[in-house]
Amino acid sequence: MTPDPALTPVRRARAYAHTALTLAVLVAVLWLARRHWPVLHTGAVRLTAADRGWLLAAAAATLATWPCAALAQQGAVLRRLPPTALVAAQFAASAAGHVLPAGLGSGAVNLRYLVRAGLPLTRAATALAVKGTAGVVVRAALIAALVLALPGVLRLPRAGGGVPAALCVAALGVLLLSDTVRSRGRAVAAALHGHCVAVHARPVRAAALWGGSLAYVLLHCAALSAVAHAVGLTLGPARLALLYLAASGAAALLPTPGGLGSLDAVLAYALTTAGTPAATAASAVLGYRLLTVWLPLLPGLLVLALLVRRRTL
Repeated sequence: MTPDPALTPVRRARAYAHTALTLAVLVAVLWLARRHWPVLHTGAVRLTAADRGWLLAAAAATLATWPCAALAQQGAVLRRLPPTALVAAQFAASAAGHVLPAGLGSGAVNLRYLVRAGLPLTRAATALAVKGTAGVVVRAALIAALVLALPGVLRLPRAGGGVPAALCVAALGVLLLSDTVRSRGRAVAAALHGHCVAVHARPVRAAALWGGSLAYVLLHCAALSAVAHAVGLTLGPARLALLYLAASGAAALLPTPGGLGSLDAVLAYALTTAGTPAATAASAVLGYRLLTVWLPLLPGLLVLALLVRRRTL
């Protein structure tokens, strides 16, 4: 079957729009960084004098995130995967996710790994979707529980908020009216449902899926909390976790590679609105991103190249 030539201009237009939006976000972040450079510089200097013990604890929490991601991925796959290669693939996928926007890099690496491990392409894609869905559900449940436990921490803007919400609802309604979207959505939902039933029919797999997903999120919250203690930020762990989960959820809507720039800005804003001094908030964000993104980036890319060379990917 030959591909429909009409799809090529559509895909090209989407790629152009995606690239333009990514560049717009990055330009906005650079403008904000230049405008607030004194605060960022002070935060960086403060980070150099941070408590080493808490920074080591944050680094340990960060290192534990990749085995937890591997555990969640194993839980979403019915067959047993080699544990060492699986953890290495998660480490490489995180690095790829910081190079390409909107999780495209991490998704591509994990998909290729599962296919190389012997899964059919459709089952590999479904397993990735199940893992991603579990992650979203875990984050949403944590946010709901923390909002109930800590009312008033999240301050959403009210002025003009109804117009964007109405536009989003209208766009979603138009999208759902499309027969193509409805038919594909039903097919995807049926595949996800069938795979979820098969996973939960095996309690060990279900425990790995949900336990790994929960541990992954909690370890990121712990890493941020440890960095916050290192720089003298006084917010409690639960409050920090709520601010982080809300900020990362908002930053996920912006198609920057690995949330670079978008998460930094949103998280720093969330911390300052919660009463943290700007320089301290900048130090906490810089330290957290240094440990979770910048330091593992080059080793992750090297592991990615090694896995490709060994035909694991």
